[in-house]
Amino acid sequence: MLQSDTILLRALEDTDLEFLYALENDPAIWGVSDTMAPISRYTLRQYLDHAGADLQEVRQLRLVICATHDGHPVGTIDLFNYEPLHQRAGVGITVLASEQRRGYARAALALLLQYGRDHLRLHQLYCTVASRNEASARLFRAAGFRRVGTRRQWLRTASGWDDAIEFQCLL
Repeated sequence: MLQSDTILLRALEDTDLEFLYALENDPAIWGVSDTMAPISRYTLRQYLDHAGADLQEVRQLRLVICATHDGHPVGTIDLFNYEPLHQRAGVGITVLASEQRRGYARAALALLLQYGRDHLRLHQLYCTVASRNEASARLFRAAGFRRVGTRRQWLRTASGWDDAIEFQCLL
């Protein structure tokens, strides 16, 4: 089990349907998750039915971030675009709006970095952050990620176009 004083990371469970439904259907995160429409419970149920697939096969892993004080899910952390040959993967974090600014994302990222280095034998992780998302940029920089580039006008938002900042962490 991946656990710290404040959080634990666990695999998706059947009981996570309502939590995922609330998380995935929050319009506030659609801009960073490339979501354009609500996701049905049926679609999420199918996703949960296949969530235990092997990382080597599906090239992604989603873990639920749970607060240790009550065990309730507060967010997710994802590895995606896993490339075993090049020993790298992308990372994304989503925390419920009501649970943000409590250190959950920081603790989850620290555990994921350790897991990626020690168990998956990854050489690096990378992420993309909207230039206006200062909190995420601070989070990744504090975890050892370094800015490696900018994609100009990469993200379409309700208020126009935003740059995407690329970060990389060598493990």
